[in-house]
Amino acid sequence: MTNEAPAAAPNELRVIGRSRPRPDSEAKVRGRTRFGEDRVVPGVVHGRLVLSPYAHAVIESIDVAAAQALPGTIAVLTAADLPIASTSRDRLAEPLARSEVIFAGQPVAFAIGVTPEDAADAAEAVSISYRPLPVTTDPRAAMAEDAPLVRDDSSADSNGTTPAMGAAQHAAVGGGGEADEIAAERWSENVTGRQLYRSNDPAAALAGAAAVVSTAIRSSWVHQSHLEPQVTTAWVDENDVLVVEASAQGTFSLRADVSNALGWPQHRVRVVGTPLGGAFGAKWGLFEPLVAASAIRLGRPVRLSLERGEELRSTNPSQAFQMDVRLGADADGRFTGLQALVVADAGAYEDYSMEEFVAILVGGPYAWPAYEVRSYGVRTNRFGSGPYRGPGAPQSAFALETAIDELAERLELDPLELRRRNPTVPGTPMFDDEPWPEVGLEGVLDALAADPLWQRRASLPPGEGVGAAIGWWPGAKDAAAAVCRVSNDGTIQVVTGVADMSGVSAGFATIAAEILGVDPERVDHVAVDTASAPPSPGSGGSTITYSVGRAIQAAAEDARTQLLRAAAIQLEIDVADLELVEGAVQPLGTPDRAIPIAKLVRSNARAGGAPIEGHGATVRPSLAPQVAGAIAHVRVDAETGEVELLDFHLAQDVGRALNPALVEGQMRGGAVQSVGFGLFEALVHDAGGQVLTGSFLDYALPRADDVPSIRTTIVEVPSPDGAFGVKGIGESPTVPGAAAIANAIAAATGVRLRELPMTPARVWAALQARDTVLAGEPA
Repeated sequence: MTNEAPAAAPNELRVIGRSRPRPDSEAKVRGRTRFGEDRVVPGVVHGRLVLSPYAHAVIESIDVAAAQALPGTIAVLTAADLPIASTSRDRLAEPLARSEVIFAGQPVAFAIGVTPEDAADAAEAVSISYRPLPVTTDPRAAMAEDAPLVRDDSSADSNGTTPAMGAAQHAAVGGGGEADEIAAERWSENVTGRQLYRSNDPAAALAGAAAVVSTAIRSSWVHQSHLEPQVTTAWVDENDVLVVEASAQGTFSLRADVSNALGWPQHRVRVVGTPLGGAFGAKWGLFEPLVAASAIRLGRPVRLSLERGEELRSTNPSQAFQMDVRLGADADGRFTGLQALVVADAGAYEDYSMEEFVAILVGGPYAWPAYEVRSYGVRTNRFGSGPYRGPGAPQSAFALETAIDELAERLELDPLELRRRNPTVPGTPMFDDEPWPEVGLEGVLDALAADPLWQRRASLPPGEGVGAAIGWWPGAKDAAAAVCRVSNDGTIQVVTGVADMSGVSAGFATIAAEILGVDPERVDHVAVDTASAPPSPGSGGSTITYSVGRAIQAAAEDARTQLLRAAAIQLEIDVADLELVEGAVQPLGTPDRAIPIAKLVRSNARAGGAPIEGHGATVRPSLAPQVAGAIAHVRVDAETGEVELLDFHLAQDVGRALNPALVEGQMRGGAVQSVGFGLFEALVHDAGGQVLTGSFLDYALPRADDVPSIRTTIVEVPSPDGAFGVKGIGESPTVPGAAAIANAIAAATGVRLRELPMTPARVWAALQARDTVLAGEPA
């Protein structure tokens, strides 16, 4: 409408860009936050998983008699006891193995007791007989036509498929002949996903390049290592509605998953999100159908809270990758072509395998005149794969960015300058034909190049080195809805169905406060369950502040319009002549005639006006890719192979920093996790598929003394679709770190590491191989 006053222009922002603490900080620091396991549910009983010791076997018999006889045992349930409607082999629809186990740690039975200790005793008393089958842990070997099958899908749905719930379907996609070409390749049925992207003739482009490098990298399975283990409670309420209370990143997606698995209509399933004690991609739905089905079967509330050993053996960690990359450039440092082969270890369940996505990520935020990327998802007898903060991106950056550094060395170019000469061009297509928008690569490179550490890298002592790398994340784009309610005390409630995983509530409050002219402390984000929340995407993929923020902006602008209309009536003035400033509506530049929002809402109600409640719903926006860059300074001990991280600088394009303190916190947290990727973390299996790193005694995480103070630089290249130019920020901080550390090790030693994590043993072995070659001995 022409008489609606516009929102504040970017150069007039009042609260955006100012650092404020997270609204939930004090409650968490003081221990007042009640997580899923803390919540009181009358009559709840407790479950414990019975896990398979075999990576692949037929279940011949399950004897629960001894367990049932124990005092405190409520029940011991097997797959046959669960009211599961779906017959697919999706993990959510097969929460307990039916006849075949396909990874060591797969749940086979569910013991339920009065207390957690009773359930643990019952689980230990269950006797299961197995007949072992061949085990496959090497994804490349599993691709061969004659390779043993990882699992028997003869019991899948009648069309022979195993549809994933809550995840993208895996199929060959792409333009024209590429899809037909890769679909025609002959592989075993263990290959569940295929992707081919090609443009022009990369082989010819590389043949004419001034310099070409090739690299083959390997990475490990990595656990998300969230503080709070998986926890779910379920019961059927007095209205015959199934209530699932879960530490979940997405309540609406989880409702769909539970509904599909159990065959209950969605209006009879209510998912209540509990505060997240960390997730990083691991809590999209896993054991909720099992707990819900058990509650239905027993007619009473059931809770499952995993122990740490179960987390490390039976959940959905981030998958391992094998990538072969070949790239070249002309004498001026312009990229000529890229060839890449990606093999993604999908594990036993491919629901979240990222081979299609990694086929895009492996190109980085660069322009490639010619390219060919082949990517495959392959089942093995390991866990089912799951996402982890920037899934597939740290591994892709490790492959590409170490090769780019090697290419710069061949061309005798500054590594940052080589990257600067090959930026994407807005409007040109990504590998999947999505158009590139403007990204912050130039600003990030400027920040890295200006770092004094980078400038003095040539004068470091022997054994020290500095390396740099770039990483990117395309972001996600989701439709969303939100409500913005103005109460008669002048406070604002922003209502969504979003789980606050990373402080997004503070960002939501900032957006609404900016539009409504109030202090963010007067704004509260209310996250409600699926029975009453407006449709909301899950927390992940860097989509929440970007996608839901747009809906909150629309809802707040709707509420703002309603407030101004109500004030126009009371003040007998045109809406266009009013403004919202410091919690009051006033004629432009006339604070002495201001009406506080609280008074306005009350007088509007007394006059019979409609409640002040704004609604906003938005369609999917365009992508807003995030670019980050890292500089790492390391010292390498040649005697032990130990790598000491001395300094770390992360620069990131965030679009617009709504709250710089929270943005920097996300950047530092992601950087620390990238150090874990680079130097420490690996879920290791033996040849028989047994997990060898089943506790934090064996699974290494970076400690406080392993990580220096993380320096950060915020770069702002506003997104045209994000509220006030905001982009997602959560994924890209994890991406460039491992590659930057690898390039720093190469600068310090002349040795390039090709496998993550770069443990002392691997670094030492690489140094020994280097010294052998230098001595003229056979390698």
